[in-house]
Amino acid sequence: MSSNLEMERYARQIPVIGVDGQRKLATSSVLIVGVGGLGSAVALYLTAMGVGKLVLVDEGCIELSNLNRQILYSSQDLGLKKVEVAKSRLKALNPYVVIETYDRRLDEELAKELVKRVDVVVDALDNWESRLVLNRVCVEYGKPLIHAGVEGFYGQVMTVVPGKGPCLACLFSEMPRTSQRAIPVLGAVAGVLGTIEAIEAVKVLLSLGKPLIGRMLIVDLLSMDFRVVEIRRNPRCPVCSRVAT
Repeated sequence: MSSNLEMERYARQIPVIGVDGQRKLATSSVLIVGVGGLGSAVALYLTAMGVGKLVLVDEGCIELSNLNRQILYSSQDLGLKKVEVAKSRLKALNPYVVIETYDRRLDEELAKELVKRVDVVVDALDNWESRLVLNRVCVEYGKPLIHAGVEGFYGQVMTVVPGKGPCLACLFSEMPRTSQRAIPVLGAVAGVLGTIEAIEAVKVLLSLGKPLIGRMLIVDLLSMDFRVVEIRRNPRCPVCSRVAT
């Protein structure tokens, strides 16, 4: 932070995280994989809070059926590339944040290229194939991974910090069975879970509070039931069992 305008922009959160915390955010970088329902909320709030650099990965164009939950986009954006529109919206929100984009589906090669360059990775994906690739690469490079998933009124959030707790492969050693149908979700549910992911990312970046390491937050917004369940590390996990604790 180098200007009075920046100090004024963050005036309501500096009392919470301190000037040093705000400066730390300004020098931090976060990779967000998926800029849909979850990723829109994550990207908007990390941008608003002043994370210095965001790297966005998403392959695809904006469709009408996206607009109930993907709040970075509008009806005027139909047919345009998600990452390009997202970059424009985020720069308009906070010009101090650097936005780097990749209009590609995540594979292992791209994951390795990007994960090693950032401080925290956010899983805002909607498919387990890419999610498990991302988990594997984050463990390999020792980078924290914030995971979330949503369906209907429900969602889950978990933070993976290699060497400090379980990874996603401890829970799912094989790829979960998935349907070819589009995942149904009430729009605001994705926003709630994405916002929690953004908070977890900031907690990890600033070493604040108690992130969801070794714990999964399970959210039922139909009954307003929030539960945290303990997740144990699998000593025979094919991904993280060789990482020192």
